[in-house]
Amino acid sequence: MADPEAHERIAARRAELDELEERLAKQLAEVRPERDELGVAERVWQRMREQVAQERASARHQPEHTAKRSHQTTDQQLQVSGASWMSGLSGEGGGGEADGVRLLLG
Repeated sequence: MADPEAHERIAARRAELDELEERLAKQLAEVRPERDELGVAERVWQRMREQVAQERASARHQPEHTAKRSHQTTDQQLQVSGASWMSGLSGEGGGGEADGVRLLLG
């Protein structure tokens, strides 16, 4: 003969475990997206850290005259951009950007 009390205990324990499984599944569903976001944030942080380290290393090894030349080139590029934009406003035909470059660079 089967013990009815044992069957009730088994059924009760199964119900407890089913409830626990449901709660844990909900928690897992809540935790996974946050964990994924943290993984993305960690990768972005690592890339930024590496980029800053590379920029610092490059700045330490870059001679001063190269840095000045780079700055002058950037200034010339900005002036060329401004000249192109202004020539577009004047409505004059011709070379447009090429004329602006000739004016600024001689």
